Amino acid sequence: MDPRTQPYRSVLYIPGSKQRALDKAKTLPVDAIIFDLEDAVTGDEKENARALLSEVLAQGGYGNRTKIVRINGFDTKWGRDDAEAVCNMGVDAVLLPKVSSPADVDALAEITGDLDIWAMMETPRGMLNAAAIAAHPKLKGFVMGTNDLAKEMQTRSRPDRQPLLTSLGLCLLAAKAEGLVIIDGVYNAFKDEEGLAVECAQGRDMGFDGKTLIHPAQVAVANVGFAPSEADIDLARRQIAAFDEVERQGQGVAVVDGKIVENLHVATARELLAMSEAIANLTAE
Repeated sequence: MDPRTQPYRSVLYIPGSKQRALDKAKTLPVDAIIFDLEDAVTGDEKENARALLSEVLAQGGYGNRTKIVRINGFDTKWGRDDAEAVCNMGVDAVLLPKVSSPADVDALAEITGDLDIWAMMETPRGMLNAAAIAAHPKLKGFVMGTNDLAKEMQTRSRPDRQPLLTSLGLCLLAAKAEGLVIIDGVYNAFKDEEGLAVECAQGRDMGFDGKTLIHPAQVAVANVGFAPSEADIDLARRQIAAFDEVERQGQGVAVVDGKIVENLHVATARELLAMSEAIANLTAE
């Protein structure tokens, strides 16, 4: 799953304890689902949620959506049992909360073996160790836990997220250096579509692959915000055509809309078109 061409526009948290929500998720136009056994499940429901999720996933029906299970941390009494259970759930990855060092990933990998691991990045120590965590050979993705991170850092909430930009940037650099998927944190005001659109645009501009969501009402906004626009697709096609024509004629420089087009622009254009095609295929499912 190449983050440059595999869609992760919308990544929806679904409580592992809610049968109705698990069933509804099969019909939602999301690119990925995080089946949550951690924050969305109360302590007295943890074991029931694990059993229910195992049963539901065995039934299938989620199509080509990327399926990720967020387990409880190993500092809880449920974490190890979650890790053992997820190995038999037929999912694409396991998501470990509050990863602060590569040793946390090591501990999970000893149980989950070949299953891909994603890391919740939500602690100050995790921010400082982002590069080392990203370099772990079992790791395939970062998910930003911006609510927990803001709590730990004692920041104030701002629409521009300025207090979190250093942390977001550190994780982005680490993820891009290692070729990982990296998903932006949630937007808490799920009825505020305008605010969500602004934050999606900021995240996309920064380089995030998509947005974690807490409500189905947010899916459409994220899907638009992280998808190539028609203008993007048109420009990509024209860049490729212009560059190919210059090469065919043996000339040196391609120009589109008054701007030079180089190899790197063509590579980005081809990735964008591949992403657009992958989104179309997922939508047509």
